[in-house]
Amino acid sequence: MNPVQFYKCLADETRLRTLLLISHEEELCVCELTAAMRLSQPKISRHLALLRSADLLQDRRQGQWVFYRINPALGNWAKSILEDTLQANRHFIEEDLHNLIQMGDRPQRATLCC
Repeated sequence: MNPVQFYKCLADETRLRTLLLISHEEELCVCELTAAMRLSQPKISRHLALLRSADLLQDRRQGQWVFYRINPALGNWAKSILEDTLQANRHFIEEDLHNLIQMGDRPQRATLCC
C-alpha cells in the first residue's frame, strides 16, 4: 500500500467515515452504509469502488448482497492508523452508528462454517 494513496483516501470525509464504520462493524453492505450516513447509493458505491481499487477494502457476494470489509492484506501500519483513529474519534461516527442501529431489515450474514 502506497502511503500517499492511503492518506488521500482518508482525506475525504465520506471515505474516512466509511472506513471507520466498516472497521467498527467488521463488515457492511451498501444499503447499511447509505442508511448510516444518509447518503445516496451512487455516492456510496463510487467511494467504495475507489477504496476497493486502492486495496483498502475487499468485498464478498452473498446472494443479492455485497459486503465490504477492511482488506486483511492491508499493512499493519495502515490497520493501526484506522484503529487508532476509530478509538480516538468514535464521536466522529456516533450519529452514523445510531442511524445504523435504527435501520430496519439489515441483511443477515451467513455464518461461516468450519
